[in-house]
Amino acid sequence: MLISDSISLLWLVYVVLSLVVLLTGYLGLAFLPRLPRLVITWLVAGVMWTPAHFRLPLLEEGEFYTGFAPAVVVTAVAFLEGNGAALMPAAVLVAVGAGLGVVVGLLLWWRGRHRHTLDDGDYVDMDDDVPAGPRRGGRGERQEPMIG
Repeated sequence: MLISDSISLLWLVYVVLSLVVLLTGYLGLAFLPRLPRLVITWLVAGVMWTPAHFRLPLLEEGEFYTGFAPAVVVTAVAFLEGNGAALMPAAVLVAVGAGLGVVVGLLLWWRGRHRHTLDDGDYVDMDDDVPAGPRRGGRGERQEPMIG
C-alpha cells in the first residue's frame, strides 16, 4: 500500500514537488527567450531527476542501508560528510543528468521552432518581433477575423 511504504510516498512527494519547482521556474524565466528558458529548465530537471545508488552505515557493525535517491542529494550528503568515494560517482551522475537535460531542452526548442510557420513558408519565432509586410491575402494591413 502506498501510505504504509514510506519510500514510495517519499518519491511521490519528490516528483510532485520537483514538477512544481520546474513549472514555477519555467514561468519565472518568462523574460528570457524560449531557447535559454528551455535549456535552463531542462538542465535543472536533469539535475533533479537523476537517480543515484547510495549506501549508509547502520549502528550495528558491518551492516549498511542501501537504496536510490536523487543524485544531487547523494552528492550533497557525500560532500557534507567528506566522503570522496561516494562523492565522485554521484557528482558524475549529476553532470550527466545536467548534460542530458541541456540536450532535451535544445531538442524541444529545435522541434518547437518549426511549429509557427506562415502559409507562405516564412519562418516566425514567437519570441521575436513580427516583421511588417504582406501576409495572407497580399495586403500589408492587419486582417480582423470575420464572423458569419
